[in-house]
Amino acid sequence: MKKIFLTYALLISTSICLAQKSNFRVSLIGFYNLENLYDTVNNPSVDDEEFLPNSPRQYNSRIYWDKLDRLSDVISQMGTDITPDGLAMLGVAEIENDTVLNDLIHTEKLKNRKWKFEHYNSPDKRGVDVALLYNPKYFKVLFSAPLFVQLPGGSKDSYFTRDILYVKGLMDGDTIHAFVNHWPSRSGGEERSIPARAAAAATAKKRIDSIMAVNPLSKIVLMGDLNDDPVSPSLTEVIGAKGKISETGISEMYNPWVDMYKKGIGTSPYQDAWGLFDQVLFSGAWINKEQKGYFYYKHFLFNKEFMVQKTGKWRGYSKRTWDGITYNYGYSDHFPVYIMMVKKIDNAGK
Repeated sequence: MKKIFLTYALLISTSICLAQKSNFRVSLIGFYNLENLYDTVNNPSVDDEEFLPNSPRQYNSRIYWDKLDRLSDVISQMGTDITPDGLAMLGVAEIENDTVLNDLIHTEKLKNRKWKFEHYNSPDKRGVDVALLYNPKYFKVLFSAPLFVQLPGGSKDSYFTRDILYVKGLMDGDTIHAFVNHWPSRSGGEERSIPARAAAAATAKKRIDSIMAVNPLSKIVLMGDLNDDPVSPSLTEVIGAKGKISETGISEMYNPWVDMYKKGIGTSPYQDAWGLFDQVLFSGAWINKEQKGYFYYKHFLFNKEFMVQKTGKWRGYSKRTWDGITYNYGYSDHFPVYIMMVKKIDNAGK
């Protein structure tokens, strides 16, 4: 774990040097699974009973607000050693509704960012959705819509999963197409659930292809908890993501997390092995460093020491919210990730 932290300290140091140059503007795009961010009010239309005050977890307002404070602590620090504003955009998963999003962006550590968000209720039986938080200083929403994922029969116990959130907007003059995903989990077995994740990937790919058909130079970002690793078929075959920049065509998707995964670095551990389910992919149009708009510079896994479990059976893992049904005073069972996009500007700052 110390080796991982040292590696990323060096990467961030390099990025700070670039960000401090007056002829570059920086925008950071991230993703974070917030691990069951429910409010404490019963919603009869979804299965949220385990996150209520009278549940075995005794999930009350004290726990809820403490969790919000801890999540905001993480989010408020992401990227601030590169740019004072931190993230320009953050996709999130496992949030119950717009109430928890409003409470999150108005926490003490985040309220000055004046963030906004895009969110739709999805048909997931547990009532968890995805959303996109964004800083209006960097990003302006032009259009958004939920994309329904039709699961194949027998692939999961439930026939409904999270919608994919599609958001089109402007990032400092660049038209951006963002997809926020939380693909079906591996519960019930990885092999059995493969078709479900393939269906989610195909839903995103269909919209991506339609965008590319109009403009092959479109700037697309696909982010989320994909419940698959960078080398899984849903990414390599369905999305067609490439693991090397040199092999990525202008209208193809590039996955910068492949090498990191092969080195044993991940975002969420399971049975003493790290999975790298949380990813941010982007289209080939971001790769050219000679363009006038934003281009890709680096990617980061945010795993500071305070976010790591120090004791017990989960020692060395991401410090999760719960240990069974006991509140663990943690953050999430996933580490967040983000990518750094930079744009050349003239000396006048235009």
